[in-house]
Amino acid sequence: MSVLDTLNKNNLPKHLAIIMDGNGRWAKQQGLLRTIGHENGTKSVKITIENCVKLGIENLTLYAFSTENWNRPKLEVETLMKILTKSLQKELPTFQENNIKLNAIGNLDMMPKSARKKLLEVIETTKNNTRMTLTLALSYGSREEIVNAVKKISDKVKNNIISIDSIDDSIINEHLYTQNLPDVDLLIRTSGEHRISNFLLWQIAYAELFFSEVMWPDFREEHLYEALMSYQKRERRFGKTSEQIK
Repeated sequence: MSVLDTLNKNNLPKHLAIIMDGNGRWAKQQGLLRTIGHENGTKSVKITIENCVKLGIENLTLYAFSTENWNRPKLEVETLMKILTKSLQKELPTFQENNIKLNAIGNLDMMPKSARKKLLEVIETTKNNTRMTLTLALSYGSREEIVNAVKKISDKVKNNIISIDSIDDSIINEHLYTQNLPDVDLLIRTSGEHRISNFLLWQIAYAELFFSEVMWPDFREEHLYEALMSYQKRERRFGKTSEQIK
């Protein structure tokens, strides 16, 4: 019996988020340019998306490029944007065939015009798809997201659109990039690092965390299934006791 057969299809995360880490180190270990690592990482992205669709996971969010990543060498940044543009063009038929809706979160205005144009084109083309929402976090930083939300809410309070007393979790959720997504159930980070790295800080409040030693270019379905098996063995109490959950 395969690991896939042992998974409980009724106990899968509704929202899976992944910090795709280790492309550069994977390349360095093999004496290759960092950009080669990023190119090989696209294979893992494709495999992961296909398996999430097969399993019926409704929301998949991938940390593709952080606000801090703009500080990387210019050539690496330019290569990453080219890889993104090429991948979006190549995978659009797959998105349509599998009924995948593309979404993006982050400060997209910072992206190069060509990459941003292609991204928005694919988002528009797939907007009516319903099987799975694939969200790419691009030029994304969670602290920036929260600061922007606070500013928007403060402006509405100032203009008497909402009152201070009405501010609660739902109001904050409505002003985040992820306003149309449920909270994260499972967060996976690859490459052996044990950090969140400014990713979905609000949205992972009660997420289960899984840290894989595997570098992202080597991440395959068996590693995804391992994380999902670990998730299914955990008791999610959300502040309650085990007795209350049972």
